[in-house]
Amino acid sequence: MSITHDFENRKRLLIKKHAHSDNLTGLFNVLTTLLPIAAIWYAIATLNPLSIGFTILLVMLMSLWTLRSFVLMHECGHGSLFRSQRLNQVFGFVFGVVTGRPQFVWSQHHKFHHATNGNWSQYQGPLDIITTDKYRSLSTKEKSRYRHLRSIWMATHAGGFYLILGPRLILIRDSLRCLAHIIRRLYANPSLSLKAAAADFKTGYWTSSHEYWDMFATTVVLLILWTIMCALIGPMLFFTCYIVAVSLAGAGALLIFTVQHNFEHAYASGDENWSYNEAALYGTSFLQLPGWLNWFTANIAYHHIHHLSARIPAYRLIACHEENSALFEDVKRIRLAEIPQSLKFILWDTASRRLVSVAEFEKNLSTSSPSH
Repeated sequence: MSITHDFENRKRLLIKKHAHSDNLTGLFNVLTTLLPIAAIWYAIATLNPLSIGFTILLVMLMSLWTLRSFVLMHECGHGSLFRSQRLNQVFGFVFGVVTGRPQFVWSQHHKFHHATNGNWSQYQGPLDIITTDKYRSLSTKEKSRYRHLRSIWMATHAGGFYLILGPRLILIRDSLRCLAHIIRRLYANPSLSLKAAAADFKTGYWTSSHEYWDMFATTVVLLILWTIMCALIGPMLFFTCYIVAVSLAGAGALLIFTVQHNFEHAYASGDENWSYNEAALYGTSFLQLPGWLNWFTANIAYHHIHHLSARIPAYRLIACHEENSALFEDVKRIRLAEIPQSLKFILWDTASRRLVSVAEFEKNLSTSSPSH
């Protein structure tokens, strides 16, 4: 499909029709997510003395509702879960606490992804994809490490770090760096105010005081809740269940968000001739998930529509897709069983402007090499 004037017109019409959020629907999504999480924690506290098997089952369920919380946090970041932006801010923060990921600063990073989707010179995705030329220059050991860190089997470890440990380490590290910077600035110029001394501090993660205080507040609330839960059900039971559930949810989120852009010959442009619409249609997949999993992932599987317009709420994505199915005929379909294979496309071929697998790259390299 080529991007035509007709496509642009149809895109405007579908956005006009479906980009409407509803506060009651948003609240229903919140309640059907947060209340089950509270109920599961109560059941864990009640049933664990009776059966470890029940506890394991409950932790699996907890991971699914935590995954749903992450996607709804993502919706709040786009301002699409509720019509009221205040409600998006409040519940975005709440879901950030539930998942462990500070919502506001995460949403700012995520908006950059949307603004540059398909432009791999600007954003290399969760896996930090490198070019085929860069991969060729690596040593055998470096190549092995690159492939290993992007293996599907690393997802659970990455999920736990991404949601639980990573944000806390970043906050501590950069807070200490900021404090040291302020002390140096005040020592050099004692007449400076604290605000002025901190004004030129730079970090790669937050860019404003709002983002910093969102990270700080999320961590403080988390520590308070962790303390309360440890007092109520004991630290061993709480942290065992919590770490497993959040790590699994984080793994699911990373896998889903990755495979929606990393798949066979996905559109992968550089700055030159990059097209936002082409990236949405050819660099974003449509995951064909079972209905129950679509619910737990808040319809994020309809990612091609989400990238055409992030203002369309998750609860309107299915209807939008079905009404405009002819428009999305060329969008890559990926079934649940095909996700592991799709995640093998971890190299950016700048010449063909697409993603390729290591196996394909090495095959092409051997074919093009002169015979001896």
